[in-house]
Amino acid sequence: MRKVWLMLLTLALGIGIGLTISSKLAKVDAQSKAGTGFAAVPGELGSEDLTGPYEVVKNWPQDISTMPGNEKWTYGAGESVFAESPNRIYMLFRGELPKMAPPKPVLLPQLGPSISFPVAGLWRDATTASLPGTGGTDNDMSEWLTAWEGKSQKQGIKGPPYRQLGVDAKWENCLVVVDGSGKIIETWKQWDKLFRRPHSVYVSPYDPEKNVWVVDDNMQVIYKFTHDGSKLLQTIGTPEVAGADATHFNRPTYIDWLPDGTFFVSDGYTGTRVAKFNKDGKFLMDWGKLGGPPRGPVDTRPGYFSNVHGVAVDPATRHVFVNDRNNHRIQVFDENGKYLYEWKISADPSSLHLLYIGSGKTIWTYDRTTNKMVEWDLQGHLLYSWGSMGDFPGALWGVHGMSVDQEGNLYVAEVDSGRVQKFRPKPGANPAFLVAKPVYSAWK
Repeated sequence: MRKVWLMLLTLALGIGIGLTISSKLAKVDAQSKAGTGFAAVPGELGSEDLTGPYEVVKNWPQDISTMPGNEKWTYGAGESVFAESPNRIYMLFRGELPKMAPPKPVLLPQLGPSISFPVAGLWRDATTASLPGTGGTDNDMSEWLTAWEGKSQKQGIKGPPYRQLGVDAKWENCLVVVDGSGKIIETWKQWDKLFRRPHSVYVSPYDPEKNVWVVDDNMQVIYKFTHDGSKLLQTIGTPEVAGADATHFNRPTYIDWLPDGTFFVSDGYTGTRVAKFNKDGKFLMDWGKLGGPPRGPVDTRPGYFSNVHGVAVDPATRHVFVNDRNNHRIQVFDENGKYLYEWKISADPSSLHLLYIGSGKTIWTYDRTTNKMVEWDLQGHLLYSWGSMGDFPGALWGVHGMSVDQEGNLYVAEVDSGRVQKFRPKPGANPAFLVAKPVYSAWK
């Protein structure tokens, strides 16, 4: 009798599971027939969502090589981008690199059997090739040039340099402004001498004067310029001097603002804190302690950081989201540094480059490990992701900065590809998959 009951139970479970699967398949089939489906553009045939809900604008922007006297040079590592409007976009680069055609594939038997270069079309990593030579956690900033040249004494390198200024790279046109068509309308060459590793560029959404902010992690400062770049208004931090107090940073990376103009700085590559300032740049407080790689194992304690590489503020709750990059997690605090919660990144290992919320209710990032743009809700649940590694138009390689304009166009700056790309929303794209527009509360 027991065997009969087990057989009936197994049959019932099988029928139930079969009905559940059939129901799901029927639902998917119905969605497909209705033209909804799961693609960014509902009902799109053959989609891989390579560029998600966007299409890339090819041949954008104008290359710096088109400027008179600069024909042999192109953009260096693309650090950051900020779209003030659809017709005024700031692009931040680490100088320039020689303009070259991709090399033909060659075998390299001296390195090992069946090794060839380039692989998958990737041939020059702009972030490695560009000045300066220091960038990682705990790098010595005084080594910025000798490390790039390949003659760093501290690294024990002997022999002649393998790079030369003016031949392998040059330090010009770090900040370039383009219009909506990608045409260069301004170059801020007059400020190149102030920069050494400009990391991010912004205009505060709560500043009616639209002053331009540039974070330079190697110079240990944040610069504030007039809107047209004619004047340096303020320098926060002490140039070339590291620290962790009211007047010093230790490799600052990004900024985000509260509606009252208060702003938070992720500090930084070598620093292990978040610093809070009022709208005038007066230091208010900081929080964070040293913990995690490369000095030790991953640190799971609240408020401990390693490579604080991104900060985003939710204007609705005033919560501060911090990218604890080397500990592979996002930590969330209130505006006074009280720990609230966190989530860990499932990619092993992860290497997040930035955080962005804007006017939305979700958070976006880019993971250098998976080469994907990733959207989570504000508790860390995955909502959507897109992207594929490459240097062809629409592919992603080292997204280090992103911005959205009032029309919903998305801009990404890539350190590895050495470029900025523009994506426009596809016709019929699901609006839930688009990156939220920024807040523009003080702008007319």
